[in-house]
Amino acid sequence: MSWASWTTTGVFAGRGGVRTDEVGILTGDLTVHTTWTGGEARIAVQYSGSSDWFTMTGSPIPCPSEAESRTLHEEVVHAVRAGTAATVPH
Repeated sequence: MSWASWTTTGVFAGRGGVRTDEVGILTGDLTVHTTWTGGEARIAVQYSGSSDWFTMTGSPIPCPSEAESRTLHEEVVHAVRAGTAATVPH
């Protein structure tokens, strides 16, 4: 089975932050992590430097290829920077 992952640190969430399933809205300096495997992508966020990860609302999402998951990761980073209670873009 193929898999891939990407992590972007130092992503400052825009006004309104990012929505998570476990704790609601996160704001401030975040780390975004995407894991792709088995035809789906899972996106998690954490406060940079923290050990706790939270599922970004809308994750997991179907994603047929590694290349598309890389593009999705970049879209998620842009969404987090935009804020407004960002969720995983579809």
